[in-house]
Amino acid sequence: MSEPLTNHPSLFDIKIKRKGQGIPDPEMTKREFLRFCGTSFCALALAHLFGFPKPVRAQKPLKGLIKTKLSPYFTSLGGGDIQCELCPKQCRVRRGERGICRVRENRDGKFYSLVYANPCAFHPDPIEKNPLFHVLPGTWSLSLATAGCNFTCKFCQTWEISQASPEDVYSYEIPPEMVVSRAKQMRTRSVSYTYVEPAIFYEYMVEVGSAAKEAGLLSLIHSNGFINLGPLRNLCTVLDAANIDLKGFTETFYRELCGGELNPVLKTLKTLKQENIHVEITNLIIPTKNDDMSLVREMCLWVKGELGSGTPVHFSRFYPLYKLKNLPPTPVSTLEQAREVALSSGLEYVYIGNVPGHVGENTFCPTCNKMLIQRTGYMVGEMHLKEGKCEYCDKPIPGIWT
Repeated sequence: MSEPLTNHPSLFDIKIKRKGQGIPDPEMTKREFLRFCGTSFCALALAHLFGFPKPVRAQKPLKGLIKTKLSPYFTSLGGGDIQCELCPKQCRVRRGERGICRVRENRDGKFYSLVYANPCAFHPDPIEKNPLFHVLPGTWSLSLATAGCNFTCKFCQTWEISQASPEDVYSYEIPPEMVVSRAKQMRTRSVSYTYVEPAIFYEYMVEVGSAAKEAGLLSLIHSNGFINLGPLRNLCTVLDAANIDLKGFTETFYRELCGGELNPVLKTLKTLKQENIHVEITNLIIPTKNDDMSLVREMCLWVKGELGSGTPVHFSRFYPLYKLKNLPPTPVSTLEQAREVALSSGLEYVYIGNVPGHVGENTFCPTCNKMLIQRTGYMVGEMHLKEGKCEYCDKPIPGIWT
């Protein structure tokens, strides 16, 4: 396996809770696991356990702007000003300035991506970490991300890169064809665009997705869903599955905690369904912010009505981070209550995330109630699926299984 390109100390050094043991703590947050997986130790451990090719010398990380690419999604407004058409923020940007995402710049009346082929995170992950539970369980996915984001979530788990400018982080020059060759070298089955909002490195994602499709690899996205319909439909031509963060179910929550809007996210979810993209949803439950069970029920009924009862929903545990360090972790009982509300609302596949070992990590058949996939954290144990159907009662289970 190629050495992960994510081990610069300014981004990925962490204090491992189990000091001296060299393994991730079962209570690690997703953000801590990301950092842990970025260490060279993890690369060696994976190589030893799974027989990946021996590590090769990694590229040298560079700080600052490396490569740019002209965006196809902007409108000239005259006088050198432009308007970005990529996401619903529709940033109006003057000459020499950047959009809210910090990675798109107006250069002489044209809009350029400043992070094309410049990932600051690049390494294999369990596909379950996206989280995608109904896509090739137990396989590995090559995850990549650049600096920047079009949201400003106060609870962001990866704020060091999502709220950074390209000049603030160490990145690598990895063109799309190299991403695919590295994915094959690492023996992953897919490429995931994750950790920050992938729409901000849209051109790179689409070109990687096209190359991955030709190579027989899946393209997966973990996204906030805040993207305009034109770019989204074009992305769907190279996309196989998406996990969309439905962060709350009120415009107030999105406005005050995320710097965004709810309605465009709902439109994204419906569009993905129309385009036959496999969709899963993550709802991070934050104490006192979005843990009202009446709103959880309203959200679940919307999911059932608009996307279908077979849409997997993940209720994830919040840990105090970034600008919400004053709040406690989500009580497990709250997550369990949300799961019961979702099941009683008619959703068939409801999960509890960030609580390793909880029964809510497992997949159950909604017809015979037998356990189909057993999970502990990101590890997959028993599997009782046969050609995408329940091994016991033959019910088709939605997902991508082969």
